[in-house]
Amino acid sequence: MNPTPSTGPVTRLLVANRGEIARRILRTCRTLGVDTVAVYTPGEEDALHVAEADAAVCLAVPEGRGPADAYLDPETLVTAAHTAGADAVHPGYGFLSENAGFARAVIDAGLTWVGPPAEAVEEMGAKVRAKQVAREAGVPVSAALELDEVGDEHLPVLVKASAGGGGRGMRVVRDRDALPDEVAAARGEAASAFGDPTVFCEPYVERGRHIEVQILADAHGTVWAVGERDCSVQRRHQKVVEEAPAPGLPDDLRESLHEAARRMAKAIGYVGAGTVEFLVPVDEKGPHAPVFLEMNTRLQVEHPVTECVTGMDLVEWQIRIAEGEHLPEEGPPPTPQGHAVEVRLYAEDPGNDWQPRTGTLRTFEVPAATTEFAPLSAPGVRLDSGAGAKDTVGTDFDPMLAKVVARGRDRRDALRRLAGALVGTRVHGVGTNRDLLVRVLRHPLFTTADLHTGFLSGERLTELARPLADTEAESLSALAASVAAAEAARTAATVPAGVPANWRNLSSQPHTRRHTNAQGEEITTSYRTLRGDYLPEGEGTRVLSATPDEVVLEVDGVRRTFTVHTYPEDPDVYVESPLGPVTLGPVDPLPSPETVVDPGALPAPMPGTVIAVDVSVGAKVTKGQTLLRMEAMKMEHRITAPTAGAVREIPVEAGQRVPAGALLAVLDHEGQDQ
Repeated sequence: MNPTPSTGPVTRLLVANRGEIARRILRTCRTLGVDTVAVYTPGEEDALHVAEADAAVCLAVPEGRGPADAYLDPETLVTAAHTAGADAVHPGYGFLSENAGFARAVIDAGLTWVGPPAEAVEEMGAKVRAKQVAREAGVPVSAALELDEVGDEHLPVLVKASAGGGGRGMRVVRDRDALPDEVAAARGEAASAFGDPTVFCEPYVERGRHIEVQILADAHGTVWAVGERDCSVQRRHQKVVEEAPAPGLPDDLRESLHEAARRMAKAIGYVGAGTVEFLVPVDEKGPHAPVFLEMNTRLQVEHPVTECVTGMDLVEWQIRIAEGEHLPEEGPPPTPQGHAVEVRLYAEDPGNDWQPRTGTLRTFEVPAATTEFAPLSAPGVRLDSGAGAKDTVGTDFDPMLAKVVARGRDRRDALRRLAGALVGTRVHGVGTNRDLLVRVLRHPLFTTADLHTGFLSGERLTELARPLADTEAESLSALAASVAAAEAARTAATVPAGVPANWRNLSSQPHTRRHTNAQGEEITTSYRTLRGDYLPEGEGTRVLSATPDEVVLEVDGVRRTFTVHTYPEDPDVYVESPLGPVTLGPVDPLPSPETVVDPGALPAPMPGTVIAVDVSVGAKVTKGQTLLRMEAMKMEHRITAPTAGAVREIPVEAGQRVPAGALLAVLDHEGQDQ
C-alpha cells in the first residue's frame, strides 16, 4: 500500500529540472518565501538556475551516458533532496515530470510531491489506457491501433510514444512498408527522452487544430477548467506558437471541450495542474467534433499564455494545492481577459530540416520585455528564458533558448506586440528560428486564425524560413559593418598629426570589404573617403554619421540606423536595423590551401550521438534514402544520401558520440539521380 502523500507547508523545494522551467519555478518560490534547491550536472555550474537557487546539488552523470540522463534517475534526485534538506520536489516538465515511479519515490521518501497522484500519472502516461479512461468518461476518442493491425486502409497513421510528449517519439507513416523502421526509430527516441520505449499508433488527421484545456484541481473535489489554448503551429509534432484563448471556436465547442476536460480529470481523481489535449478536425466549413489526444499530468511549456489572460500564477497554485489548500469555493476560475500569444525561440535552422545550431551566446536580450516569469496584468511582453550571454548551447538538451509571450487587448494587438519584440531581440552567437517566428505571426493565414497542424510544411515552410532581411538589407548592413570597422580602426590607430581619417596613398581607389551572409553567399561593399567622409559606391546612399558601434545611412531620402556588434572571440559581425538582423562572416583575403575532401564524404552536420546505422558498406542507395540517424538536443536527425550511389565506407557505429564535421559515411555517386 502506498503511503499517504505528505501535505503541509512547503519550506524548501527541490526543482528536479533545469533551464527555463527551473527558473520559472524558482521565481514563484521567491515570491512565496519558499527556500529553493537546484540540481545540475558537471559543466552547468554557471547556469542561471543554479545561481538563482538558495542551494544547489550536482548530479553525477551515469558512466557512458550523457548529462540529460542524470535528470532521469529518481533515486539520485531523491537523494539530492535529502542532502539539501528539501521537504518537497517539483518536477517541472520533461524529464521525469510524467513518471509515476518518480512520483512514488518522492512520496515514499516522505517528501511533498508537487504534482498529481502517482496513480493518475500512471493511467495517463500509458496513452492506450488513457484513451480507454476517456471513453469510459464519455470523452470522444480516436481509435488506437495495434502495431500489427495497421493495414493500407488505415494510412496515414501516427506512431506515438506512450510516455511523455513534446513531439518526441512521434512519426507520421504513409507507407505500410516503412512502418517497422519508423516504429523502431520512435521507440529509440522515446527511450532516450523518457526512459520508456513503448509506442502505439492512431489515425493521422491531415488537417486539424490542436486545442488543449488547462485543468486545475484540488484534493477536495473541485476541478477548474482554466480556459483553453491553441497550439496548432508545430514543427515535428512539437509546438512552436501557442495562444489563449483559442481563436475562432464556437462557444458551444469551447464549452464542450472544457466539460470533457473536467470529466477526464474527475474520472482519475486528478489533483494539481494538468492539461487535456484534443484534436479538432477542420475544413472549409470550420471546426468539427473534437477527439481526445492525451492528458499531460504536469505543467505545460505554454502555461504562460493562460497565466497572462487570467492573472493566475499556476506554479503558485501547484504548490498551494500540494499543501492541501482548497481552490476558492466562490469559483469559477477567472474569465480570460484580452489575448496572449507565446513563441518558442529555438537554436535551430528551420530552412535546413530544423537542424540544431550550437555555439556560444554572445548576447541575448529582449528589450521589449516588461516582465520575466510572471503573469502580465496589462498589455506587454513577458520573457521566460533559461539561457544568457556566455552560455554554451550544445546538443545534450532541448534547443529552446526562451519563450517570448505578448499579451494584448485583443489577438491583433498581441500578435503585433510579439512580432515587434522578436524583431528587436538581440541574439548573437547562435542561429535561431526567430525570423520564421516573425513571419508566422505576420502571415495572412495566421492573422486570420486559419490554423492547423500542417501550417509549417511544404512551400509555405520554405517561404517562412527565409531571413527577414532581404538582399538590399544585407548589402546595407554589410556597408554599415564596413564603415564601422573603418571607424574602429581609425579610433584605435595612432595617426600622425594633420593626417585626416581614412587617408590613403591612392585616393582614387575605393575601399572594398567582403563578407558572407548566413547562407555563405559573398557580399562586397565599396566606398571612397574624402576629408573624413564616407562616400558609398552607387547612387542614392549616404553615410550621415559613423562610430564603431553605430552607422546612420540615408537611402533614397530615407534615414535608418544600423547598430554593429563585434566580439573579440567571434569573427562574425552582427548588424541590427529596422530592415532585419543580419549576421556577417569574414572572408579571408589570403585563404589557406583547402584540404581535398572526398566528394562523396558526408560529415556530421552537428555534434551528437549516432543512434542507428541503416545501411551497410556496399549497399546501393537512392537519393534521399536514410543512411544513418543521429540524436542531438534530444531529437532525431536523419543523414540521407544526396544522390544515388553505393556506400563505400561507414566509419561510425551506433552509440558513438561524434563532433560536428566528423565523417559519417562515404558514397560513390552514380552521377545521376534515381
